[in-house]
Amino acid sequence: MSSATPKILIEESKKIGQQSASQTLKAIARAYPGKLFCTLSLVALENALLLAYPLFAGFAVDSIIRGDAGSALFYAAVVLAFWVVGAARRALDTRTFTRIYADLAVPVILNQRLQNHSTSRAAARVVLARDFVDFFEKHVPIIATALVSIVGAAVMLLVIEPWIGLACLTALLLCTTLLPRFARRNQELHERLNDRLEKEIGLVEKVGAQTLQRHYQVLSRLRIWLSDREAAAFLFIGTLAALLFVVAISQLALSPAVKAGHVYAVMTYLWTFVSSLDEAPGMVDQLARLKDIGKRVDPGLGECRTGLLHAANLPPRSPAPWR
Repeated sequence: MSSATPKILIEESKKIGQQSASQTLKAIARAYPGKLFCTLSLVALENALLLAYPLFAGFAVDSIIRGDAGSALFYAAVVLAFWVVGAARRALDTRTFTRIYADLAVPVILNQRLQNHSTSRAAARVVLARDFVDFFEKHVPIIATALVSIVGAAVMLLVIEPWIGLACLTALLLCTTLLPRFARRNQELHERLNDRLEKEIGLVEKVGAQTLQRHYQVLSRLRIWLSDREAAAFLFIGTLAALLFVVAISQLALSPAVKAGHVYAVMTYLWTFVSSLDEAPGMVDQLARLKDIGKRVDPGLGECRTGLLHAANLPPRSPAPWR
């Protein structure tokens, strides 16, 4: 480290790389509360409308059968509201998270310099830092939607068809039991993959064809193993989904004088449940990846971020009016 480096930066650099992924995510949330509140509020509203969709659809089916077109048309208003909120959320997402990443990139690079990491490792880690922003932009809405859909659909099924609802809760309990082991193994694979990626630029600069070929073969095998695990989880959940539909169809077929709208609502809620449950392996894999990245990347938020920007002669970004 250069002797010209300010003393405050040497002291602050001792803290770098010591926080976990959860601490980094919390730091981002504390640094941008206004922006995240606006985007996540739209996510919550979008999920509420999504959860209400099958119920209103069932009412619309019954209204159409009765010849009550006016009541059935209310369903179209619910559909329009869902798409309007979704469009607003997507437009706001891009503006919010591209600005957050722009704020994070420079401190991450400066943190790597303070630790005397190579250029290849610093470049790899600034790319990995994007995953924390992507978590809020892409994965938080997916996780929120999946959780609301899984829990909401199961509760609705418990209310309108208790036995089908209990079957869904049993399937959910089984998946919850298996997910921790799935996460641990995926984190090990991501750790090996990220170790390789951090060395990639250095290998490109220095080594020969044989070493490069071996490097990319290892990367390929690691990605294939991760993909195979995802495929196995997909097949497992698909099998559970088929069994749940067997239970639902059998239960509905034995129900006397069942209405078409009721059948539609049950089948739609069940489909919502299983399709959202299918998101679980991907969510767990992303969290396992972030856990490994959290050991490597400190975005330099808070006091450390201010000191780093000052050392680089970069003024802190002025807060947006709604931040």
